[in-house]
Parts: sequence; C-alpha cells; structure tokens
Amino acid sequence: MNLKVLDKRAIAPLVEALMDDYRVVGPQAKGSKFTFEAVTDPANLRFDYDTTILPPKKVLLPPQERLATFTLQEDLQVKTVLETEPTVLLGVHTCDLKAIQLLDEVFSKDFPDAQYLAQREQTILISLECLSPCDEHSFCKDMGTLTASEGSDIHLTEIDSAYIVDATTEAGEELLARYATVRDATEADMQKLNKELGAKWPKFNYQLDFETAKLPSMLEAAFEHPLWNDLGDRCLACGSCTNVCPTCYCFNVYDEVDMLLTKGTRSRNWDSCQLDEFARVAGGENFREARAARQRHRLMRKGKYIYEKFDELGCVGCGRCIRTCTAKISIVESFNTIHNGKK
Repeated sequence: MNLKVLDKRAIAPLVEALMDDYRVVGPQAKGSKFTFEAVTDPANLRFDYDTTILPPKKVLLPPQERLATFTLQEDLQVKTVLETEPTVLLGVHTCDLKAIQLLDEVFSKDFPDAQYLAQREQTILISLECLSPCDEHSFCKDMGTLTASEGSDIHLTEIDSAYIVDATTEAGEELLARYATVRDATEADMQKLNKELGAKWPKFNYQLDFETAKLPSMLEAAFEHPLWNDLGDRCLACGSCTNVCPTCYCFNVYDEVDMLLTKGTRSRNWDSCQLDEFARVAGGENFREARAARQRHRLMRKGKYIYEKFDELGCVGCGRCIRTCTAKISIVESFNTIHNGKK
C-alpha cells in the first residue's frame, strides 16, 4: 500500500487544477445544511460536513434527465441522448460510496442503463473517511458502511492538518500524478492514521438490536406484522424518504411532444413507491393503494428484496430518511419493533 499525504493547503490548488478539465462536484453549505454541488470556488468546499440533503447519486442519476429525442415525420426516428461530462465527485462519505456501488450493480445487470453507465464511466470518485457520526440518526456502523476498502478511486482520511491519500485505482493514481502535490507517507503518518482509525470506532453506536444478517429472514416472517398498519396511519405519502435515499432508483418515464406533433423528447425523473399514484395501472387499479402496503414495500426493499436480487442490503445507514420524515417514522425503530416482537 503506497499511501500519500496531501496537505490541507494543497486542496484548493488541486481543485482549481481539476476544474480546468473536469466538472468538480463536492459538499458545500446551503444555509445550515449541505448539498453536493458543482464547485465554482474551492473555498466553498466543506469536508467537515455532517451529511447532505440529497445523496451524491444525483450526479450519476439526476432527478430529471433526457433519455432520447424523436421525430414524428414520415419515419419515426429515435436518437439516444447521453448528456455526460468528465466529473470528479469529491468528498463522498463511505455510506454513500457503498450506495453508489449498489447502483453500479443495479444499472449494469439485466437491463444496462446507457445514461447511468456513460456518466459513471466518466466519473472519478474521491471518498472521505468519516471520523465521527453525522448525528444521532446515523446507523452506518450497523449496516457495515462505517468504512470502505474499495469503491472509490481515491480515499482520504484526515490527520491533523493533512489527509492520508489512498489511490485505489489506476484512474486515481493518474489523477494524483497529474494534478496533486503529495508526498509519501512516513512511519509517523501511519501511526497518526492508525490512531485516528482506532479512535473513531467507539464514537459510533450500534442502533439496531440485532445483526443485519438476520434482516431478510426477519422481514419475510413479518409480512403480516401490525406495524405496517401503524406506519400507514402515520405516513403522509409525501415521498420524502425515498427522494433522499441514496439507494432508491425508481424513476418515471414520460414523453413531451411539440405543438406541431413533429418531434419530442423522452425523459425520466425520480419517482417514489410512497406516492399514491405509483402503483396505479390501466383501468385505475392500484395494486399498492394502502399506505401501509407502501411502507411495508419500502422496508422490504431496503432489507429483503434488494438483498435477494443483488446480495446487498438496500440500506446503508445514512439516516436521511429518518431526518426528513415529517411523520417521524424511523427505519431503525421499525426494524427493532419487528425484531423485538412488539405489536
């Protein structure tokens, strides 16, 4: 492992150099909260952020995205649209990094997604080690996403006035060699790194009352659990929980045609299984009309369905759904209620 050291004072020059060749996206303040946005001034970057409103998946899977254009002349002509650009996604926490790994699986298997894969191919990921919890809603330690050994091109860990830099891919090594001013890590640097990593673990608490390996079978046995009715009574069906989730990937596809009916655009936008119309089909039938059924579906996907499909749990413990829920529904409390046999 050939670790490097990047002085914090070298971050701004590095980002400025990257901005000449890439769209650089990183965490920045938005009022009292943080968002991933395109960087226009390196001084606005905030590596000390707790969490962001929306996950960085929005860079790879935008909330709204054109898929194709078409003409309605004598012959129907359809042209795929790939609106991508070379991007450096900077400062990604390890829980969000794990979510991106899952999305890579989702959009590359069965029916490969051209738009996602094209942007993913042009995106360099620089992740950031979390040394303290985002807040009381984080349960990344339970979900095994508190740290990450793979998934990014470069991984940063803060030590005093610098970062330990681990370039884990060829793309990461090339970026460092071309744009960054770094030095080899010394034995003293390694001791500081080990101290920081050792000190972080006690800061994070386990919030689930069980090991997550039990989650799929536990949920299977709880399909008729009374909890779902309780959650359905409380849920406002606003879709906030899925909109902020880093692993939700449902979208709606729609066409827009010009007034002359000669050409149009096919686009997609994020959709939510918690919305009333999500499961409505032809004839007005809604196969998941009850909010209780929709809440059950969301938690089943996070802890069972996605696991059965991709061998990975669909929750990374970021806590965004808990923070944003106006009805104060907690996925942690819900899982614990099922595990503890509460009614």
